[in-house]
Amino acid sequence: MSDQYSSDRLSHTDGEMEEGEQQNHDNNNLQSLSAVSASLRAVIRIRQKYQALKKRRLELAGAVLGSAVVGGGAGGGGFQTGAPTRTSPKIFTFDLTSTGAPSASPAMPQRRKRKKRRGVMYPTGGSRRTPPVQARSRAKMCLYLLCAIVCLQVYNAIENLDDHVLRYDLDGLERTLRREVFGQQGAMEDLLGHLKEYLSTYVHNKPLVLSLHGPTGVGKSHLGRLLAGHFRSIVGDALVRQYYVLHHCPLQDDAWHCARALSTIISEMVTRAEEEEKIPLFVFDEVEHMHGEMLDALRELVVSRRSPNEYLNAVYLFLSNLGHEHITKHLLRNASSVATAAGRHGVLVRELTPILRETLSKIHPLWAEAELVPLSLLEKSHVMECFLDEMTREGFYPDHAKIERLAGEIEYYPSVGSRQYAQRGCKAVVAKVNLL
Repeated sequence: MSDQYSSDRLSHTDGEMEEGEQQNHDNNNLQSLSAVSASLRAVIRIRQKYQALKKRRLELAGAVLGSAVVGGGAGGGGFQTGAPTRTSPKIFTFDLTSTGAPSASPAMPQRRKRKKRRGVMYPTGGSRRTPPVQARSRAKMCLYLLCAIVCLQVYNAIENLDDHVLRYDLDGLERTLRREVFGQQGAMEDLLGHLKEYLSTYVHNKPLVLSLHGPTGVGKSHLGRLLAGHFRSIVGDALVRQYYVLHHCPLQDDAWHCARALSTIISEMVTRAEEEEKIPLFVFDEVEHMHGEMLDALRELVVSRRSPNEYLNAVYLFLSNLGHEHITKHLLRNASSVATAAGRHGVLVRELTPILRETLSKIHPLWAEAELVPLSLLEKSHVMECFLDEMTREGFYPDHAKIERLAGEIEYYPSVGSRQYAQRGCKAVVAKVNLL
């Protein structure tokens, strides 16, 4: 009985196991079926949506055809009552209608297609991209060429100016004046500045007229001789003229003849200088004794405009003591105000030039065309330099004690500060050295 019970129990257990396995199998089938059914349902939904979309497109195509029929039959008066009216946008489609004809769309204006501009193409093989080379402008090259020509012309003109200045050796003249003329450094700088500016070129619109003014014994005649000697060594003796008024024309009765002769001499020299492309020099000493007829003749030559280049390339140097009282008075009053000689000369030129020009214009209008260069009084140290130079020329031993004794015998103005100005400058130096 127990065996029967155990066998029944085993059979019952096996039945339960088979039933469980069957149930698991059914569950697996249901899961696989549900997965298949989900996919199937998705496919069905997609198909339904596609069918609905297709039907809608067919309806839209029928509406478009109906509107076309209504528009075409406007003359005949035909109108389809059953055609649906839609306000939705008209869509063009390539789907076929039920009759097999393609769906039509209203005629729309076609837009003109713009051509796409091709971008800058760079070579893909190399790692370095080279920008496109622009074409060079010929106008720019012509501009560069023109600038180069102008620069060469300017450089050539500057070189020609330097050559013309070097021709007259103004550096050598400056050294000579510094060595030979005492106490007139500021005046010599002004004189050399005018000469350098005028002699830097050959073409001028007026001659250079220089008028040196100063008291007796300050070196006017000596300066005229130095300038004449320097120009003779440069342009020749035929193009340099020294005219001493008291020697060449001392009498008033001969003034008219002297004026004519002087005009003839100047005309001949200027003509010859034009042929040789040189600038002549005319030195007139003791101009304070020159007669009015001669001054008129000189002014006519100086301001002449008869031809473009006649009597324009010439240097006139006038030496006189006109206005010396203004120079003496100014120096005695302002001697202690300025320390340096250059500063004193600058103040002298700035303050005395208007006074001198006004005074000289009353004498004759010739000085309105001249550049005024005032010469200052000589101090005691300058007089000692004059004695040293003269004694050296005459062969005397330059004893300082003797030079100081001779300089002390010269008459001086009352001392102004620490300066003593000689009344006659170096005028008596030559006579005192000759007495040794």
